[in-house]
Amino acid sequence: MHSSSSNLYNKRWVFWAACIGILLFGMGIITLGSIKQAISVRYGLNDIGAGTLFSILPLGILLGSLFFGPACDKYGYKFILACCCLAMCLGFEGIAYASSTTVLKLGVFLFGLGGGAINGATSALVADLSAAKKGANLSILGVFFGLGALGMPFLLGILEHRFSYDAIVSMVGLVTFGLGIIYLCIKFPAPKQTGGFPMKEGIGLLKDKVILLIAFFLFCQSSFEAIINNWTTSYLTGFKLLAADQALYALSLFVVGMTLMRILLGSVLSNLKAASLWILAFVLLGAGLVLLICSSTYVMAVIALMLMGAGLAGGFPLMLGLVGDRYKTLSGTAFGLVLVIALAGNMLINYVVGIIAEKFGIEYLTTVALIEWIVMILLCVAILKRIKVHK
Repeated sequence: MHSSSSNLYNKRWVFWAACIGILLFGMGIITLGSIKQAISVRYGLNDIGAGTLFSILPLGILLGSLFFGPACDKYGYKFILACCCLAMCLGFEGIAYASSTTVLKLGVFLFGLGGGAINGATSALVADLSAAKKGANLSILGVFFGLGALGMPFLLGILEHRFSYDAIVSMVGLVTFGLGIIYLCIKFPAPKQTGGFPMKEGIGLLKDKVILLIAFFLFCQSSFEAIINNWTTSYLTGFKLLAADQALYALSLFVVGMTLMRILLGSVLSNLKAASLWILAFVLLGAGLVLLICSSTYVMAVIALMLMGAGLAGGFPLMLGLVGDRYKTLSGTAFGLVLVIALAGNMLINYVVGIIAEKFGIEYLTTVALIEWIVMILLCVAILKRIKVHK
């Protein structure tokens, strides 16, 4: 278990350390939404003020995703991941104990910055650790993100009668700091670039049509996930006339469907050919989308969202696995490029859906999702043809 004779490291320890990092990022990414009401009351925020906080978070994640790649390729993972944990810890503590809205915004930005970097760095790290079955191992990593996203509302719910939300968020921040110490104490793979920053090679990625196709597939994937996460409750309550608590529960099962499917992708489905996995993914996603459009009951909506979550589960792990295979010595920089484009899609399409919902009605959410489903199929076919995975 080594990357070179001078850098022995335990792959299992490193893998699980990466999984814990992404779990804490998953917990943090859902924290703002989970404590939005309490924060609004404490700081006297209206909807515009709360919306500003939600816009700062993706900005920090975008910047973290932009810079982690070249840094990891040049300096290795150890100190980058430790710094990510420090930034996330400061972010958690800032969100918990901010003395003003300015400090609160800084905390949100720091969490986004560290979280965006740790999201990309752990994915690149797992790809580097995996000589084979990169997609399967990245799916397991994705399971931990889902557990974190599901776990934070659960943690807040069971502890809210014993602790204030700020104490709970602060405790998670301290755990994140402890993980940073662990990162400093274990060995990681050696840096892949021993010269200067791999900027020239990084710019060269923009000429690779396969990487660009993957990036724009993830542009659609990320934005599809975003519009489901951010607009489904409005769709179910405003158009399908479900109760608010039913809509929220149905949305949580979207994450459950995604997490369960990633467990299957990392285990019993790991030996299937890529083409078969993609056919399964698009059938599940399409079936879920059609069922959501036709749904007239709460049960139908729940099944639809679970199917959609399962259909979307493989997108990031499988595509990032292809990136890792293609750029073994430049994985961080390559991951950074595709993740930045994916996040841009998340922000852009989410904004577009907001405009569409305001001008034409929330019922057009499924129209946007249907268009993205078709575009994703076309992009996936083009990618598989170019890399000849289907042969």
